[in-house]
Amino acid sequence: RILVVVSNKFSNMRPLNDDESRAVFEKLSKYVGSNVKYMIDRPDEDYLFRLHENRVYYMSETQMKLAGNFARDQLNCAGTCVGKFTHSGKFKLAITSLDYLAKYAKYKVWVKPTGEQIFLYGNNVLKSHLGRITENTPQYAGVVVFSMNDIPLGFGSSAKTTEQCKDADPTQIIVFHQADVGEYIRDETLL
Repeated sequence: RILVVVSNKFSNMRPLNDDESRAVFEKLSKYVGSNVKYMIDRPDEDYLFRLHENRVYYMSETQMKLAGNFARDQLNCAGTCVGKFTHSGKFKLAITSLDYLAKYAKYKVWVKPTGEQIFLYGNNVLKSHLGRITENTPQYAGVVVFSMNDIPLGFGSSAKTTEQCKDADPTQIIVFHQADVGEYIRDETLL
């Protein structure tokens, strides 16, 4: 006989502790810089971060109060999933946070139409696909990738500075891929 133990996988949605907050804000700051303060103190309403099943959700105080009306075992999620904590305790941003990253991004990269599909398949951005890049982008900074029509496609890390991009060969990597909107189709069960 096989004994299967099913535990209640739904835990309370709770505020982030100091270490968790530090990890989340360090990761967000990599992409939005000091604009992270505008994510919390918004003119329309105060927003906050909550942890639920190792996933961090970004929501308004109104949404938080409404989520409190549901029983623990009935609540799947509330707000927008910004990312999750891995088993080793590191924080990883999710593609679902792209709308907020794009809105407050410090460094941006625009890809040509020929490079959009390649990036959406999970590949890095090459110099031949680069349309524009924000001035003074440092190496290994968090960047948000846009189409030439200003549609956010994903995010990653810059492989080169803006100055290095000007002299790079067409086959050199400009942005290391981290997440793209193609994940909604490729990994829909994990989101």
